[in-house]
Amino acid sequence: MALAKITEVRGRAVHVPGDDIDTDRIIPARFMKCITFDGLGEYLFFDVRKHADGSPKAHPLNEPQHAGATILVSGANFGCGSSREHAPQAIYRYGFRGVIAESFAEIFFGNCTTLGIPCFSVSRADREALAAALAADPKLEVVMDVAKVEVRYGSKVIKATLRDSAQKGLVAGQWDPIGELLDGAPAVAKVGKSLAYVAG
Repeated sequence: MALAKITEVRGRAVHVPGDDIDTDRIIPARFMKCITFDGLGEYLFFDVRKHADGSPKAHPLNEPQHAGATILVSGANFGCGSSREHAPQAIYRYGFRGVIAESFAEIFFGNCTTLGIPCFSVSRADREALAAALAADPKLEVVMDVAKVEVRYGSKVIKATLRDSAQKGLVAGQWDPIGELLDGAPAVAKVGKSLAYVAG
């Protein structure tokens, strides 16, 4: 299974403000009782988006002008807390294809990368400028250029940071190590048969 080469993410963006947004806020633990990740997008930021009766709270993702946004913008240490894979799965299944924040928790960053979600780190000043631009024009197109590791919107260009291994893997279409292993199963089996301690 050949993976897509992710050279850019382009679309509208939504700013979800706050530092240290942890994985329990991204997807509360009670929604992790599932066999597959299907439908997890419905529960993204559930407890801060909805009241106990299911009615909406004031939250950026509940605002109609942000419906269909493909890029999530947030603060420092995004995705901290437990290492649950369900958090990036919920982000992906909600429809986001890229995340821009000041910094990311290590495991969350890795889990996003293996889903093909680029995670760009930018300075606080650049993030605040982008947030202000989005508030002024929610229809503003934002481009995450993975090849150049920069964010573009309007006439602005922001230099971002992205770990070299993640950037190279995304651009080359080699961002899912499990997928690569499955693709290489015939070669693995062939090597296994040549090893006496495996073949018996």
